[in-house]
Amino acid sequence: MLKGIDQRLSAEIVHVLMLMGHGDDLVICDVNHPAATIAAETPYGRLIDMAGCDIPTGAAAILSLMPLDTFVPAPVSRMQVVGNPDGVVPIFARMQAVVDRAEGRAVTIEPLERFAFYAAAKNAFAIIRTADSGPYGCFILKKGVVDLPAL
Repeated sequence: MLKGIDQRLSAEIVHVLMLMGHGDDLVICDVNHPAATIAAETPYGRLIDMAGCDIPTGAAAILSLMPLDTFVPAPVSRMQVVGNPDGVVPIFARMQAVVDRAEGRAVTIEPLERFAFYAAAKNAFAIIRTADSGPYGCFILKKGVVDLPAL
């Protein structure tokens, strides 16, 4: 363990967050998402499991280290409810609260149709699957810039 790093973040997750650059996407999803299939097509190439975490808890841990992109209008995407694009499920509000709290501002979350979400997920850097049972617990987080002091 290291100081200041949430214990839910494995060494592999921290490694992936460090490998990602500004503008790279990270998928965090529930157990129903076809995560292993999609992860095989990402640059990282394999699925990362975040066992024992629901999506809001896992996202809060990730966002404790990773800023969201401020150069795009919607740095977070989510899957729409199939057959009801305006439909709402409880995870949407829970994730909105997590991202807003992590960023200290209102963050726009863009809804994507199911297959558009899958296509976007294949372009993500990596896929993290939580133990969340869902439904519709599928989110894409776009990494922002970390303002670091000069060396």
